Amino acid sequence: MTGPALRDQFKPGDHPHDHFLLTTVVGAAPKPKWHNRARDQFEDPDADFGRSEWKEAKDDAARLVTTDHERVGLDVVTDGEMRRNEMVEYFAERIDGYEFNGLVKVWGHNYFDKPSVRREVEYGGTWLVDEYEFTSTVASRPVKVPITGPYTLAKWCFNEVYEDDAELAAAVAELVNTEIRKLVDAGARYIQIDEAALATTPEDYAIVGDCLETVVEGIPEDVYIGLHVCYGDYSRIYPEILEFPVDEFDLELNNGDYGQLEVFEEPEFTKSLGFGAVDVHTAEVESVEEIKANIERGLEVVPPERLTISPDCGLKLLPREIAFGKMRNMVRATRAIEAELDDGTLEVGDRGVGLGN
Repeated sequence: MTGPALRDQFKPGDHPHDHFLLTTVVGAAPKPKWHNRARDQFEDPDADFGRSEWKEAKDDAARLVTTDHERVGLDVVTDGEMRRNEMVEYFAERIDGYEFNGLVKVWGHNYFDKPSVRREVEYGGTWLVDEYEFTSTVASRPVKVPITGPYTLAKWCFNEVYEDDAELAAAVAELVNTEIRKLVDAGARYIQIDEAALATTPEDYAIVGDCLETVVEGIPEDVYIGLHVCYGDYSRIYPEILEFPVDEFDLELNNGDYGQLEVFEEPEFTKSLGFGAVDVHTAEVESVEEIKANIERGLEVVPPERLTISPDCGLKLLPREIAFGKMRNMVRATRAIEAELDDGTLEVGDRGVGLGN
């Protein structure tokens, strides 16, 4: 199974249009306030709030977000990463060899519990399988699993053991591969690898590519692999990234008002494109018409069968009602574009879109 057929496994059987633009989210959703209060209670040694109560709170939050994703009509859903505290910390806590030393100031008044690698990393147990299995029991639609990539897990820590970041990343890549194999065995068919660090150090794209080769080794052909890269100068990694062994690139393009779309004009973008059609940095819900215009920009790069519509990045910093409204209008706009493609009022050429007569 390759190309559009690989992605079409996520098309609903009762989909209303011949054309299909896959809709999903990048990952993290806003956490309900009661979820955060429950966490505070769990971390308070004087509170009567134990591990089972904390698990119940996380389950409830995951169920709520997954249901919201289905209510707005997303084709592929997540649990909004309700069980994760941060994209590096969560995994570092589960990888033998990582240790925590305290908070490190990142910018302004923001702090990050940056881990250290104190000994060779080892796989000590599953990271996401329980999360995936729970979400699958709640969801009636396919579930995507975001997982932080090995390069970011290596770059955003203090490396006290390995010769350099490349050697550490290669070691972590083997662990990520182990986890993805377990997820696939559990039924996962859409895996998104998050390499946020690539945007800040684009000169290391070759290291990321080598790690991805390890990450996908032995993964069945019917598993759809996406790579999310946060905002950066994509001209510094394109077209080299087309050699990466992934099916889809999810790129943060709305953040720059799509000014970097021209980067992908030459040579031709040959992968599927995860296209941010709404802005996660503004607490305003875009209109359906605004989002439709954004989607048409994505169709300038790839045809419909290779375009995935999502927010630009995670929605976790937005108010819940704003995040819900953005997703709802995003799906409505996507279905409207599909209808226009079906009736010919919107025509797509080999590499671009144009308005029909």
